[in-house]
Amino acid sequence: MKNLGQLMKQAQAMQSKMSELQGKMSDAEVEGSSGAGMVTATVNGKGELKRLSIDPKLVDPGEVEVLEDLIVAAFATAKRRAEAQFEEEMKAMTGGLPIPPGMKLF
Repeated sequence: MKNLGQLMKQAQAMQSKMSELQGKMSDAEVEGSSGAGMVTATVNGKGELKRLSIDPKLVDPGEVEVLEDLIVAAFATAKRRAEAQFEEEMKAMTGGLPIPPGMKLF
């Protein structure tokens, strides 16, 4: 039973660290850009879009489709970077133990 008690303490410590990491990542902001930096999207650790910056030179009524594509690309880049940052933080916290595929922590 002594080992079970230790295991429970470790699980509680891990849960506490996970909560701390989730809070930290919620506050983290990661940027992604497209169109040679003409469109920049900033997301938090949950992948929520926080800011969008568009170079005024892109605002042309005849080029709306291009602008829309650049926005989507910048957002996707920022989201991938936020996810990669979160995965690195998780690896550091869990000592490299893999998280099961599909397991969402947010």
